[in-house]
Amino acid sequence: MSRRVELEARRRALLARCEQQRAELTRQLTQLRSAGLLGLLSPGASPARAGSSAAHHPLAWVLAIGAIVLLGRTREALKLLVWVRTVLALASRAAQVVRLVASLRAARPQPEAEPRIRSVS
Repeated sequence: MSRRVELEARRRALLARCEQQRAELTRQLTQLRSAGLLGLLSPGASPARAGSSAAHHPLAWVLAIGAIVLLGRTREALKLLVWVRTVLALASRAAQVVRLVASLRAARPQPEAEPRIRSVS
């Protein structure tokens, strides 16, 4: 009989814990609903853990729209990730080459222009 009493006490404790978590979740959902999607993206109504300037960053908007578009499309998302990684690697290499060429041009001494003498004919 003591095992049954122990299990019932444990069940009551777990139910109380579930009720606390349900109340917390309800409170958080109410806050999110009151702010709305645009409220979350505006700097004044953003949650405390999000930066207020993040809503104004264009890359944040691009990433949010991309996440919505690719939601549930794992294969396409991975293809896009590989493509973006390749483009960024190529852009990085191109920037290195441009910097190298610029430094080589700056290091090379410029020949002085000799004055041209016009011949009178």
